Amino acid sequence: MITEISLDSVASYKSKVRLNTEKKVNLVYGLNGSGKSTFSNYFYDLENPKYAKCSIVHNGEKVLVYNQKFINDNFYQTESLKGIFGLSKENKVIEEKIIKETKELEVINKEKADKVAIIEQENKKITDARIIAEKNIWDIKKTYSGGDRVFEYCLDNLKGNKSRLYSYLSSLPMPAKPTNTIEHLKEELNAIDGDTAVKQNTLNVISLNNLTLDSINVLNEIVIGNDDSPVAALIDKLQNSDWVISGLQYLKDIDGDECPFCQSKTMTAQLVEQIKDYFDESYQDKVGTIKLIEIEYNTLTQDFPTLDSYKPSKYASEYLLKLIELHSEIYKIIEGNKKLITMKISRPSMQIGLKDISKQVGDFNDLVININASINLCNSKIDNVVSEKKRIKEEFWNILRYQYDHAISGFEKINNAAKKSIHTAEIERENKDKEATIKEKVIVEQQKFTVNIEEAVENIKYNLKDIGITDFSIEKYEDNLYRIVRSDVSDNVFTSLSEGEKMIISFLYFRELFRGKQTATEITQKKIAIIDDPVSSLSHIFVYNIGRLIKNDFFNSDNVEQVFVLTHSLYFFYELTDTNRDRRNSTQKLFRLSKNEMGSSIYSMKYEEIQNDYHSYWSVINDDKQPPALIANCMRNIVEYFFNFVQKKDLSNVTQIPVLQANKFQEFIRYINRESHSVGQNIIDFKEFDYITFKEAFRLLFEAAGYSEHYKKMSKIN
Repeated sequence: MITEISLDSVASYKSKVRLNTEKKVNLVYGLNGSGKSTFSNYFYDLENPKYAKCSIVHNGEKVLVYNQKFINDNFYQTESLKGIFGLSKENKVIEEKIIKETKELEVINKEKADKVAIIEQENKKITDARIIAEKNIWDIKKTYSGGDRVFEYCLDNLKGNKSRLYSYLSSLPMPAKPTNTIEHLKEELNAIDGDTAVKQNTLNVISLNNLTLDSINVLNEIVIGNDDSPVAALIDKLQNSDWVISGLQYLKDIDGDECPFCQSKTMTAQLVEQIKDYFDESYQDKVGTIKLIEIEYNTLTQDFPTLDSYKPSKYASEYLLKLIELHSEIYKIIEGNKKLITMKISRPSMQIGLKDISKQVGDFNDLVININASINLCNSKIDNVVSEKKRIKEEFWNILRYQYDHAISGFEKINNAAKKSIHTAEIERENKDKEATIKEKVIVEQQKFTVNIEEAVENIKYNLKDIGITDFSIEKYEDNLYRIVRSDVSDNVFTSLSEGEKMIISFLYFRELFRGKQTATEITQKKIAIIDDPVSSLSHIFVYNIGRLIKNDFFNSDNVEQVFVLTHSLYFFYELTDTNRDRRNSTQKLFRLSKNEMGSSIYSMKYEEIQNDYHSYWSVINDDKQPPALIANCMRNIVEYFFNFVQKKDLSNVTQIPVLQANKFQEFIRYINRESHSVGQNIIDFKEFDYITFKEAFRLLFEAAGYSEHYKKMSKIN
């Protein structure tokens, strides 16, 4: 069964149009030029490249098409029609065997179709799971393209297609848990590429030299005065030389002056000289040496840098606390040593030892070396930005491959399970194919002894007579052919037929072709019929007969899988539509085919929509070539709709206007006032009809009611 038909980019189907159905009988109503021929021609020539964008969804049944191309190919080009093969009624035993084998073949084909359904179902699972996985992976594109565009280059050729992005990510091997992060990669990338990618200067290490060994020894030496001085023994005994020399500055060179130490007038010039002699030139030289050492130490430490040269570097940030700590320690030691040297100057006899800063300086410089290593590494990366971006890209995708493994592994789990089921079903389907091939060979061999074309010939001849056609017929011609014959024409009989007669004989031929087989070896199978406007050139009498044939041999036949009938005739559409609502809803589906400047469109519709389609009724009555019964019925439906429903006027009162009381309008009045004519099948027995008189009465009805403009407007509809 065909469940979906898609027509796209061909003829009037400018954009994709879909027809979806689950019914056996599908009726398509459309005016001429709306796209019916394109619809049937597609099925007639499915492989034609112009239908490349069109498609059908069905189970592989054979599709036979009746349309103008079928008529041209089978009648206009040859007088010898191909034979239609059927089973011989004489060989009952073989026929019963063929029936048995055919039923078994149907079971095999059903089992094969079940396997195909499993394959399709499992493939759908794969497709659905892939869509979900691709949607999850697509978050990468949403997250890392646009915005600051830092990682945009990593997505080159992957941003425009979900499937391509998924395929790329899933092709990467699953890495171990990454130690790096996307944020860190972003920092790395910003450091080596773009406006922020500026090479950094390295930081200076601290260079602080120690005092010479001699200077260290001097600081550790006890400096005292002249041992030969008379006061030396006393000063040494008291160990107060530093105190004494500090007091000398207060001495005056006058006898009897007050002592700076005890404030008594005990100082004499001789005592002063003895004290000064104690602090002789040698003592003063040593004190001078200490003062030089102070200058030397200040010089050595004057280049000790501040932290301001280290803090701005972003590479020092992780070491900054330790740098501050060590820098503070070094500073404190330097300042402490300076104070010790100053104390040595003021108290030369004191031994001092300066605190060593080499460890703190070494630790500080080790940190600076680490920072400089990072700076040099970054500068090197800037110099080699192409290779570094490649490395970052690889790490970027490794991290994402790890993060999105749940989406990939989830799909792979479903995919592997589905493919396993598909593999099993494929093997079983292939086995069923082999079984079906064996059955088909058996049936073909049996049919070789039983097929004939006589039954098809007799059926066509019988139906021609049944319809009332007796001036031409059909007869067997050679073994597997037959031809049309006419008593008064010997050559090209088909061209001598009227358009209506051609339509009838071609449709009868199609019906037999559908019921039988085109070759003696063809396997009997259910088929789908596409029937395009089989009554386009027929009088309403033959329309009824063709409708009856279609109902009996297509709609109600168990050997017919599905039928699509396309027609421009509203009357024929009614004729084919089942009036029983429950039965109609069960087996039939109705469609409207229309065309405007945007192209052709197909819509599902309800039975009532056509019966109450006001414009369609007008298009019928404006066409004098339509069947009389249909025109009359449409007139009444228009009057009933417009006056009874729109104008809220009683129908019997509307027709009582004086101008319509003339004798020639009585038939019109009678049919307008008759019980509902909305069911088309009830009006086929309408015999007496004068189109001009009915049309005149119809016009007078609107004019008398004051709606002449409405009548003029609607009369232009075709």
